Amino acid sequence: MAAALCIGQAAAAAMPGAGYEHRADAAGGAASGKCGCGLGGEKAPAVNVASKGFFWPPSITRFPPNFVRQSSIKARRNCSNIGVAQVVAASATDRNNPAAGVAAAALSTSTHAEIVDGPLELAGNGSAVVPTGVNDSLVDSGISLPCDEAAHAEKKSDRKKSSTLAVHGGERTRRPKVQDTLTIPICQTSTYTFKDTAELIAFQEGTFTSFEYGRYGNPTTNAVEEKISALEGAETTLLSASGMCAATTMLLALVPQGGHIVTTTDCYRRTRQFIQTVLPKMGITTTVVDPADIPALQLALEQNNVSIFFSESPTNPYLRCIDIELVSKLCHEHGALVCIDGTFATPVNQQALALGADLVLHSATKYLAGHNDVLAGSLSGSKQCLSAVRALHNILGGVVDPNAAYLILRGLKTLDLRVRQQNRTASLLASKLEAHPKVARVHYPGLESHPEHHIAKRQMSGFGGVISFEIEGDLETTSRFIDGLRIPYIAPSLGGVESLVEQPTIISYWYFFYSTTIIVLSLQHF
Repeated sequence: MAAALCIGQAAAAAMPGAGYEHRADAAGGAASGKCGCGLGGEKAPAVNVASKGFFWPPSITRFPPNFVRQSSIKARRNCSNIGVAQVVAASATDRNNPAAGVAAAALSTSTHAEIVDGPLELAGNGSAVVPTGVNDSLVDSGISLPCDEAAHAEKKSDRKKSSTLAVHGGERTRRPKVQDTLTIPICQTSTYTFKDTAELIAFQEGTFTSFEYGRYGNPTTNAVEEKISALEGAETTLLSASGMCAATTMLLALVPQGGHIVTTTDCYRRTRQFIQTVLPKMGITTTVVDPADIPALQLALEQNNVSIFFSESPTNPYLRCIDIELVSKLCHEHGALVCIDGTFATPVNQQALALGADLVLHSATKYLAGHNDVLAGSLSGSKQCLSAVRALHNILGGVVDPNAAYLILRGLKTLDLRVRQQNRTASLLASKLEAHPKVARVHYPGLESHPEHHIAKRQMSGFGGVISFEIEGDLETTSRFIDGLRIPYIAPSLGGVESLVEQPTIISYWYFFYSTTIIVLSLQHF
């Protein structure tokens, strides 16, 4: 007996030089010489499978890896869904001998027909699972072979065809790897495919570079990490969902149960909250020192088994500066790591790793992204330091969405221009504010009146775009001043292209005692 091989749309596309035509002619297939399978292709030369005793024309449809095609529940149960087994949907024309051996006919990539012999597992309705070892041409040719007319009437092939095409139409065997694009593409995917098990094993062994799952990495976020690493002079960078996510994951990963850390009196309130309320639940204790109190740091290092020194530089909101080089030297002598939150400085103004720090952290929400439209954080350092942090990050799942990563990537391209202009604007305004009779005090590292100006001048190339200052008067006076400003928006944040102003007493410390006259001003690049 002979099998009439239909070359459908997928085959015609796969073999443009083969001379096959695809036309919808399902109704009159027999009379017109066209196939009646619903794909409307020309009939191919018959393939003799009489040696098996009956005619079995299978229907094979090309799908990407990890997608298994079958026409019965039993076949679905009997197939592997990891891209190793391929599934053939078929109906036997010899109904009297359903258990007989089966031969599947397929057109190879060189346009010739091959007979593939082997014991195929039969499903209840005649479906067959292709055994391991079947020629790859069954898959690679993109061929559809006809079922008998009765089976077609039952399968509602048109509906299945449209739903399948909607999912897989126009996509290649493997998802295309975008090359030669000027901009980094947004890889909007939650998972990644592997060609076969051998490739997956190579990935696990580290001999094949790819991605596995969205929580563990993404090409778009990876591009951001590499750019931040380049800016910081770091071996590696981990991008996370926010600056707080980066800070908390770092502390949880690097400070053991019952450990000890040292931090400074002036720091972001939420960081202080985490240190004071969450870490003690794990038996972790803290010594808090003034940013400039080196003797206090020395004493803490001598009296405690300190795991890490963690501080902002400049700090929030008083813009105090840590002597990173000296602090790093002292901490390393006692086996402690140093992590500097450089959010207010940016890698344009300060290279904390080059000064001796082990890790540098950023709220990428601020200057790095630079447009007040994304939340993210980053942690940069050596692979050794970040390995434990990355492992915990993969468990906790504080990942950045690829779209957000792209916004950070785009923002980073103008980081240098933005920061340098913000430096100039802030320096000019800080000097004018300091000279104003109604301003009691200005906190800005670029002013000689700043307590750590000599440190900032030595370790920073610019002093940043944030100014904190205090005016004469009370809370009401300060509020009237802020309400009278024309350009800045009243909002908590910094580092974006818009100028923002906030009064920490109201916006951050409403339920706490705090200075009623300090104002924090983040400047745009005028």
